[in-house]
Amino acid sequence: MNHDLTVGRPGRVIFSFCLPLFLSVVFQQLYNIADSFVAGRFIGEEALAAVGNSYEMTLIFIAFAFGCSMGSSVLVSRLFGAKDKIGLRSAVSTTLIATTICCLFLMAIGFTLGEWILKVINTPSSLMAPSWTYLWIYLLGLPFLFLYNFSTGIFSALGDSKTPFLFLAVSSISNIAVDIFFVATLGMGVEGVAWATFLCQGVSAVLALLVVRRRIRSEEGEEKAPLFSLPLLKEFLAVAIPSTLQQSFVSVGNILIQSNINSFGPGVMAGYAGSVKLNNLVITSFTTIGNGISNYTAQNLGAGKKERIKDGMKAGCAMVWLLSLPIFLLYFFFSPFLLSLFLESPSPEALSTGRVFLSILSPFYFVVSLKLVTDGVLRGGGEMKAFMIGTFSDLIIRVGLSFILSRTPLGSTGIWLSWPIGWSMGTVLSLYFYLSFLKKKKKDRVIVD
Repeated sequence: MNHDLTVGRPGRVIFSFCLPLFLSVVFQQLYNIADSFVAGRFIGEEALAAVGNSYEMTLIFIAFAFGCSMGSSVLVSRLFGAKDKIGLRSAVSTTLIATTICCLFLMAIGFTLGEWILKVINTPSSLMAPSWTYLWIYLLGLPFLFLYNFSTGIFSALGDSKTPFLFLAVSSISNIAVDIFFVATLGMGVEGVAWATFLCQGVSAVLALLVVRRRIRSEEGEEKAPLFSLPLLKEFLAVAIPSTLQQSFVSVGNILIQSNINSFGPGVMAGYAGSVKLNNLVITSFTTIGNGISNYTAQNLGAGKKERIKDGMKAGCAMVWLLSLPIFLLYFFFSPFLLSLFLESPSPEALSTGRVFLSILSPFYFVVSLKLVTDGVLRGGGEMKAFMIGTFSDLIIRVGLSFILSRTPLGSTGIWLSWPIGWSMGTVLSLYFYLSFLKKKKKDRVIVD
């Protein structure tokens, strides 16, 4: 069911809309966590390192899928808030065409350059074959990733966060079962892990797209909407390109960091592969709540209700901070137990690496969550330049410091310290741009009045 985010108490609207989004991303991350869990427990430490090594490359493709999803979502949110049904239907078809073209292009690039990139990032020779096996099967399933993220973006734009959650909950649980069956029962190794994700993600993507089609039909009027609109494509690209660049550069930065980590050997690689999945689960969850704030902001701007944006920001911050506290306690005090889920007999180096990584990053979840909610407001408000500056500053600092500090006696611990420093500086910039955005909107309202 479609929901209007421009009416009702902002706190209640944000909570009821963003909570299913948060649960959805938890289940979405179960795909990757399940891969690492099965690889580490049923195949071995090197298999876990191989999956983790390929995973950093898959983040680039996820970045493009995310950018396309956000571009379509913000555009459709604004049209939905403005009650423009013709524009809404045209926006959905236009952005679907653009998303499909982008996906096919990336598949061609991935199959052509994927193995070469694995060599460039210093993948050990013993991990090259399983890393490439996992990656090329992942590339085959890329259309499912793009179609699902596109569908999720449209659901969110229409104020529905519960439907994609139901799809993901079922498919994620199924993925764990199929993972174990392919690897433990059929002995398919890393290849089985990849095929399980392919099959389960494919089912959820097709079902989600079918439901989106039905929802859009419910918004139909007497006048036929254009299948493709160049002006709407430009509006889509105005959000999609910066969002994609932001996520892509983050992914490239992670690949550079991964190449640095690889120089410390399989033990550190395995410890990082397990702990970074736990960290990414949290960061992606906060990012998804920020995406929900983007939809809320865009709908209210489309409806001309600018005064609700500040209250939405406050509600979003309260939500992520409530989530940060238990996650911090869990990661900080129980990291050895969590890491043991990925490794049946972890080496001391792998266990120590993962424990140190989580103990350094987890206290700063309160900081980075604030940044991601703030970025959500900026993106929903169309402040893409400010959004990108805050993100790139964080990334450049984090990547640069990871190489500098790792060359000191701190070793790999220096890499982990770069995260909270980058997060903190990026948060300061994002808050500055958010306050500037509020002042500008207040000034616009005064001029109109």
